[in-house]
This record gives sequence, C-alpha cells and structure tokens, in this order.
Amino acid sequence: MSPHEVLHPASWTPARGYANGIAADGRMVFTGGLIGWTADQTFATDDFVGQAAQALRNVVEVLACAGARPEHLVRLTWYVTDKCDYLASLKDLGRAYREIIGNHYPAMALVQVAALVEDRAKVEIEATAVIPREAP
Repeated sequence: MSPHEVLHPASWTPARGYANGIAADGRMVFTGGLIGWTADQTFATDDFVGQAAQALRNVVEVLACAGARPEHLVRLTWYVTDKCDYLASLKDLGRAYREIIGNHYPAMALVQVAALVEDRAKVEIEATAVIPREAP
C-alpha cells in the first residue's frame, strides 16, 4: 500500500503499471541516473531486462541510504536506448519490477535516447521518493 495519494481523474481509463500523478508530503530523496551495472561498475549482462532489473536494485539501494523504501517512490524516469527492446520485454520487465519494487507504481515517464554515457548501458533510471512525515 502506497503511503502517498495516487492522482487519477475519475473519467480517465485506469493507468496500468504507472500512476498519472502522486501527491506526497515528507522528506524528499532524489537519485541520479542509475544504470544496470553492479556496485563495482561492471555489467553482468547486455540483456535489457537484466540491466533494467539491476538499475532498479541500484535505485532501491541508494534510497535505503536515506531510509527510504520502494513504496516511498513517487516518480521514476526511464531513459532507454531502444524503445522496441522495452516494449518487447514488458512481461519479463513487469515480473522483475514487481520482484524488486513490489506492487507500487509511481508516476513514470519513459524516454528513448540516442545513447547513454556508458556505451553498454541500455537503460538509466532516475528516481524521486518521499519519506512520509512521522505521525504526531
């Protein structure tokens, strides 16, 4: 269950796998663009889903440094080098996402880019989380 309010106009078709908007109050946590390499900056795979899963694990690990958890995510921005790779991988990507993030779907955007700074990188993810304020 998200600690934040999902924003969705009543007359709109339901969003699947993302939220159109999120309202949150608390301590804000931002990550840089995280790619699908390991802690020692090596790629274990050139597979799109494998790199996306590692990038999501990296997001979770950075959030944990601030005491944030996946359910605190309010926004993810994905940069991919090939939109077709992303679309062809939705089923496996969804499975990996749920294993790492859970059934929490923040506001998301996906952008296809010509390239990422690391040549082997297929995906880069920026995240914003909001840790709710303590109840008085």
